[in-house]
Amino acid sequence: MMPAAIRRYDIDWLRVIAIGLLLLYHVSIGFQKWGTMIGFITNGESWDSLWPPMTMLNVWRIPILFFVSGMGVYFAIRKRNWKQLLKERTVRILIPYIFGILTIVPLQFLVVQKYYNFELSYNAIPAHLWFLGNIFAYVVLLLPLFYYLKINEEKRVVTLIKKAFSSPFGLLLVIAAFIVEALLANPTIYEMYAMTWHGFFLGLIAFFFGFCFVLSGASFWNMILKWRWLFLSLAILLYAYRLYEMRVSDFQIAIESNLWIFTVFAFVYKYLNHPSRILSYLSQAAYPVYIVHMLFLFLASFFIFPLSIPVQLKFLIVLLFTFIGSFAFYEFIIRRVKFIRPLFGLKINKP
Repeated sequence: MMPAAIRRYDIDWLRVIAIGLLLLYHVSIGFQKWGTMIGFITNGESWDSLWPPMTMLNVWRIPILFFVSGMGVYFAIRKRNWKQLLKERTVRILIPYIFGILTIVPLQFLVVQKYYNFELSYNAIPAHLWFLGNIFAYVVLLLPLFYYLKINEEKRVVTLIKKAFSSPFGLLLVIAAFIVEALLANPTIYEMYAMTWHGFFLGLIAFFFGFCFVLSGASFWNMILKWRWLFLSLAILLYAYRLYEMRVSDFQIAIESNLWIFTVFAFVYKYLNHPSRILSYLSQAAYPVYIVHMLFLFLASFFIFPLSIPVQLKFLIVLLFTFIGSFAFYEFIIRRVKFIRPLFGLKINKP
């Protein structure tokens, strides 16, 4: 049996930060010409200055969510057998996934269709919720392995995992796995994760290693803390080169992606591993806000993009509307209406 662990507030913050960056990135897509190709409402005037930070985020914003989700399974499995864990993840992930596909996603696409004067139709597709479908699949696929590691934590296999990830050389195994995935999947664009086999297998790898990182204990976190400045420096160098060259190999992107992720893990572990009232609220709100944010983003785009105001002001208004609308919907409806809570991944007994 895995021992009880101290609450890891930094991992809670990682989830909140990752989802916050995802919302920010999605708002930015509305100001890029290619946004319409992936189903977004886009402004008539692009804001090209957004692209450099977007392309920096794009190589690691989704993979880090998969890592963090794998970490979450480690904590969830501590006091549960495999049946209990599968039931808990079905309630928390699969039910909101199906509900979102049937209700939230069709609503947001009705807004898109209305904006572009398309024929109105019902579209029950995963859209931005594809991530939840992948996570549930990973739980099902990896649960036997995770449960094996749980009941054998004092034996040789787990000892080897802990030893490997107590050294920066162990991280080379992680990077190598991502490189092999990129070579085998051969994605058209590395950053196209949604509903692709590349995104599925990349997420599976990240999910597994996220579990292993937390399983490895303090030795892993102290190691990345020690080497954080090297990770950051190398990530910046690779990003600068990619920005200059415009297009680099998937091999290099896989390396850069992991370096950013290791850097974020280290700095958040150092500075944010403590409780706060803000974190307590945001950690509960992040998941429901993620589910509904696209609806509020499209509503904001619908009303703001036709206005004759500077593009920078449009961005600010759309960003504020998306965040405020999503959090208000969480605070006054999702959080307070008991029967709605499970549909957005919240426990019914915690008003």
